Formats: sequence, C-alpha cells, structure tokens
Amino acid sequence: MAIVAAAGLATTFTASNAGAADRTAPLPASGFNQPAAVQAEQALTAQTAAALGLGTGEQLKVRDVVKDADGTEYVRYDRTFNGLKVVGGDLIVKRKGESIGQVTYNRGAKAVAVATKPTLSQSAALTKGAQAAKFKATGNKGQLVVFVTPTKPVLAYEVVTTGVKADQTPSVLHSFVDAKSGAVLAQDDEVKTGTGNSMYSGTVSIGTSGSYTMSDPTRGGNYTTDLNGSTSGSGTTFTDADDTWGTGAASNRQTAGVDAHYGSQLTWDYYKNVHGRNGIFNNGQGARSRVHYGNAYVNAFWDGTQMTYGDGSGNTRPLTSIDVAGHEMSHGVTEATANLDYSGDAGGLNEATSDIFGTAVEFSANNSSDPGDYLIGEKININGNGTPLRYMDKPSKDGRSVDCWSTSTGGLDPHYSSGPLNHWFYLASEGTGSKVIGGVTHSSTACNGATITGVGRDVAAKVWYRTLSTKLSSGSTYKDAREGAINSAKELYGADSTQCKGIEAAFSGISVPAGAAACGGGTDPEPPTGDNLLLNPGFESGAVNWTGTSGPITNNTGRPARTGTWKLWLQGNGRTTTENVGQSVAIPASATTATLSFWIRIDTAETTGSTVYDTAKVQVVDGSTTTTLATYSNLNKNTSYVQKTLNVTQYKGKTVTVKFVGQEDSSLQTSFVIDDTSLTAS
Repeated sequence: MAIVAAAGLATTFTASNAGAADRTAPLPASGFNQPAAVQAEQALTAQTAAALGLGTGEQLKVRDVVKDADGTEYVRYDRTFNGLKVVGGDLIVKRKGESIGQVTYNRGAKAVAVATKPTLSQSAALTKGAQAAKFKATGNKGQLVVFVTPTKPVLAYEVVTTGVKADQTPSVLHSFVDAKSGAVLAQDDEVKTGTGNSMYSGTVSIGTSGSYTMSDPTRGGNYTTDLNGSTSGSGTTFTDADDTWGTGAASNRQTAGVDAHYGSQLTWDYYKNVHGRNGIFNNGQGARSRVHYGNAYVNAFWDGTQMTYGDGSGNTRPLTSIDVAGHEMSHGVTEATANLDYSGDAGGLNEATSDIFGTAVEFSANNSSDPGDYLIGEKININGNGTPLRYMDKPSKDGRSVDCWSTSTGGLDPHYSSGPLNHWFYLASEGTGSKVIGGVTHSSTACNGATITGVGRDVAAKVWYRTLSTKLSSGSTYKDAREGAINSAKELYGADSTQCKGIEAAFSGISVPAGAAACGGGTDPEPPTGDNLLLNPGFESGAVNWTGTSGPITNNTGRPARTGTWKLWLQGNGRTTTENVGQSVAIPASATTATLSFWIRIDTAETTGSTVYDTAKVQVVDGSTTTTLATYSNLNKNTSYVQKTLNVTQYKGKTVTVKFVGQEDSSLQTSFVIDDTSLTAS
C-alpha cells in the first residue's frame, strides 16, 4: 500500500574537538541504561546547541542515545525553532568525552530559521489537508511548524487528518501545507502497512502471566488482544483456563493470537540478544499486538504504538506469522531510531529494513515449521499461484520491484523501492550464484556483473542495525545508506576486513555509486594530489583531516562546489557567528618556495557600499603566533570561483596550521565558499 511522505537528503558534516559542553550529568559508566542516557543528554542540550553554533531560538530534544563500549556516543536530536517543531530538522551528534567528532544534519539543514508569521489561514490549511487525504475524515487538526525541504526550511502547517481508508486501513495522515502559498509540500502517514504470511508455526511456548493471560512480563509486558472484527479500540486481552492456547486452525480465535504473541516474543528476543536493544523503543517497555482486525482484512500494520493483524481472505488466513511480526515491530524500531520517511529513497529503506529484520527474526527463530529463507510472504498466496510477495535474491521477480538502484527508484511505492536494499542484504549475506536455503532455491546476480562472496547474514544484519541506529535520519537516501553501512562495517570489523569489503561490494552490486566512505588498508580517502602537502584538499571526504567548527565542510547543495560535491562553506547564517576550519601541515625545510592556494566564491545579502560587515580570514598558526595572510569580506562579492595564491615560504621547516576563519554580524548573510585548496613546496 502506497503511503506518501516527505522525501529529502541527509547530509553529513564532520569536525573534531568542537568544544562540547562540560558534562554536569554524565552518562552511566556501566550497565548502560538508555532512558537514563537520554535524560543525561537532555540536561546538556543548551550547551550542545551552543557548541554546534545553532541559531537563536533553536532548541534540541534528545530522541535516542547509542553508546559504544569505548564510550563513543551517538545522540539523536529533534529540534524546535521559536517553539515550533522542526520537521526534517533532526540531527545526530557523534562524540567521545568532550569532543564532538561528527554531526549529521538531515537534509543538510544546519540552519532552520524562518519568518514565523503565516499568510495562509489555519482554516484554509485544514481544508487543504482534508482534501489531500482522499478518505472521509473523522478528525482534522493543524499547527504551525518549520518544514525542512531538500533545499530550504519553510514555514508550514502540519495538518493531521484521521480516518479509515476504503480497504479498512486506518490513517493518521500528516500533510505539510506551505503557510504562504498553500501548496501541499509532502505527506506522511503514521500507519505503516505491510503484508506477510499466515504460516502455522507448530507447537510453541509463549510467555503468559497471572491466571493465564496472554501478557508476557519477561518481555516488557508484551500482550495480545482480540479485536473481534472491530477496526478501533484496544481489543480484549486473550485469557485461557489451562494455559494451552489455540488449536492450530484459523477457526479457533486463539490461534491467531498465539502466532502474533509468539512472533512478538521472537522479535523482542532477537533485538535483545543480537543487537542489545531492550524492546522497540529501547526502554524496556513492551507493546500490544491486536488480531482479528476488520473483516477479511488482507494486511497488517504498525501505527506508532502497536501491531495489528487482519484475518486475510475469507477470514481464514490470519497474517500473524513470524516474519510479519518481525516486519511490523521493526517499523517501530525504525520510527524510534532513524524515523525514515515513507517516500523517496527513504521510503524504500524503511520498508526494506522491516523485510531485513523480519527475515533475520525468521532465521533466528529456527522453527522447523517456518524455516528461514529470503522470500517475503511465501505462504499467504495473495497472488493465488503460490508465489511470494517479494524476493530478496531477485526483487524484480514480483513484477514490480527493482533489483538495482537508480535516480528513479525513489519515485516508486516503498514496497517496490525497497527492492535494491533487500537485494543488497541478500548479496551481502549469501553472495551471487545459486543455493538452496530453507528448502528454497535462491539465485542472485549483481547489477554490475561482479561475483560477490557473502559475509554472512548475521554480519549484514549487525551492520545494517548500526547504520539505522547511528547513521541515518528521516530523509536519508540510498547513497547515505552506502556511506553509513561502510562506515558501520569499518567500526565493527575494521577498514581492511573481509566483512567491510563484502558490505561495500554488495552496495556496488546494486548500483549505488561510491561516495567518500571506502574499505581498505589505511589509505586516506582523498590523498594529497601531486605535490600538495594538504590532505583531503577538496573536502570530498567530509571533514577528514580538517578540524574546527562542525558543519562548514558540507555537500549541501545550497551553494555549489567548484569540483566534486563537497566544499568549505563558511558563514551564510545571517546572525552573529564565528566559524573556523584548519589543518596542520609540515613544510619541508628544503623548500625554496612554498605556496598556499585555494578557490573562493562569495555571495552576500548585505547592501552595496563601503562598509565591511562579514569577513573570512586566511591565517597561519605558528605555535602561539597567529598571522592573517588575507581578509575577504562582503565587499568582495563574486559568485563565480576565483583562485587566490599566498606566499608561505617563511614557514619552511615548520609544522603550522593553515586556518580559514569566518565572522558574521547579527543580520544579513554572507557566504564564503572555499574549494580545491593546496599547499605546494618546491
């Protein structure tokens, strides 16, 4: 089922030693407790916002914290601006101790300031949202927000329309309406649907409590209820006289409850035992599963708080198997971590994530009645010919999904744009060629024609979980997925490991182009070119080898790079800020001349005249002495790149820091964009 959501780009900015705030509320030193970690980080949000250089009126709210064994933390934040929620303004801060090492801004949205007075009335926005819903609304409300598009933040109304679609699926549809033009910018539905099989899992043990209630106190209180054909409400928790549940037949109402409860139990155990995750929201709390939804409802869904399962065609094939439970509960994990949108590339990543972990749960269960395989929905027979809904080894076999990523992939329904990532998971796990898995013959080829050796399903799943929980944000793309997965594999297994190279090869095998991240044995991602003494001189590896303020080194498309996609973008904030980026470099004592050169582009909103408001300085730091070699300002406006060359021969035989410093006053932006630096000696 197609659900449209906000598409966008996730951009990574990196920096070192960015002056993180002092920890007055340190994270627990041992026995990591995620809720306590969230509380501790929330106490530091004002200091963190200041360290990141966020604008006046911006506040952070911690959504998730992941802490590695070495103390490295990945803190995920949502933002508000002048009290308005910023949709698409989420960011991830990676740090260790007092040092911020990396900041990932969703859609490159470092700054989110907008004028907060709408020209469109709220009533007009509500009407627009209700019209966009395309179902009979039972509720309609709205509020002003800042909505981050792939190019800029805008003031918008978030209109939430509730109701039920023609196929009985409930909807809580968020429509984002431009508060000036009235255009519907994007939509996102809280209810994430998915279909799977209704396979009977045999005789199983399930967690119950009290006087035989289908509630599991050992797994956060996971419990299962009977909706008895209703499409609303909580349902009635299943109870039994002797703790022997169901008959294995759909005619017994408890049978569907057993399968759903068993599936939630297996999924909880999988995330806890394999990934160290304590429930869907990583806070130890369980969730409800509702069965017997509607009449002959051929679907299942996650609605933000619970799993719900229909009884299938003729009310005889409940969609309550292991992989469906894993799929739906994983939508909850995605919501609690990356919160991937449900359209564009992000929609495919969202849906494939649930297929990946639903499949991983099925393998982990090791249930002889439901052996693990790489088919999705193989027993439900929705097609009427015994074929599955989706094939991970060759997604295009369903006639609608795609095997390989392209620039058009994001335009597909998320269930079909999921194809490339499902294909990646199979290639990374099993490789190319033919083999029998779970009694099923699988055969896969790489889109680039390569022969790929799999690194194992467990490795691929661990890499993808780390990518989801520490690298991706709501608008992430397939290119972001490749970058995140390779970096995750490097962190887990090492840059020169077989595992990292297998993960990388599988992404090449689905035609996702290479970016900055790469496996290998210790070479710089972008080494110096020719006689250039600077490392990563064109910034194409992000902030690798450069230190200073987080954010200015960026591939944000708001300003063009001279070459490649990354550059140094100083200022452009329109408020009082100072930013700096520098690199330490040794100039040989044997040099007769040493030259620093770079290309710079300057655009400004300042009025023409003779007053300097905003500046960018090029400096050399030699021990305790800082020398400014050149100063550029709003008066030097030039919207095409110009090369500048400076003599640094006087520093031969020394190790100095080449530094670019931008300063901006309280109003009107000036952007100093620098690319393709070099320091050569002869």
